[in-house]
Amino acid sequence: MKLSDKIRYLREVEGSIRGLDRAMTQQEVVQAIHTSEPGGRTISQSYLSQIESGARPHLTNTTRLLLARFFKVHPGYLVDDPEGYNAQLMSDLSSVEDKLDLWLVSGAERFRRDPCLGQALLTLARHDDSRRCLLLLESILDTPNLLDRLLNVLRPEALETNASAEPPCPPLSADLPALTAESTLTPKPRKPRKA
Repeated sequence: MKLSDKIRYLREVEGSIRGLDRAMTQQEVVQAIHTSEPGGRTISQSYLSQIESGARPHLTNTTRLLLARFFKVHPGYLVDDPEGYNAQLMSDLSSVEDKLDLWLVSGAERFRRDPCLGQALLTLARHDDSRRCLLLLESILDTPNLLDRLLNVLRPEALETNASAEPPCPPLSADLPALTAESTLTPKPRKPRKA
């Protein structure tokens, strides 16, 4: 993973931890660093933008330490990974289900301009058994014509739109509970498995 990708990912995680339901903006990161650092040390938003765009592929040691303290990661994390190396920030999570939920929340953030997709990903993340839901989706897609039959019953308006138009979906509901770091990163209660 490139340094620029790591910084963007850390902004997403930090936004989720702070209960924003989105990535922190670069300006929010700069302001938060300024308020959290003794003496008000910070970096500029333009410098952070250059790091994320790849225009500045290397950090000064001062900047690396500042960002590492803010994001609570080891300073050694804030470098480009060697070619072929696959590091994951999610190693602290306790289960596959928690990793999957964080991945779904991250996907919802990345596709926030498509409210239907964002809502679907967040709904999956909130479900008690996200993994089973995705496995069910695979089975639905592998069964010929089942997807169209289900859409016909559950969302007939989606079939009425022409193929080139986006299918209608309700906007993200304000009455749905906000997905906070607490609800995202805390293990969900599991039903006992049958032996």
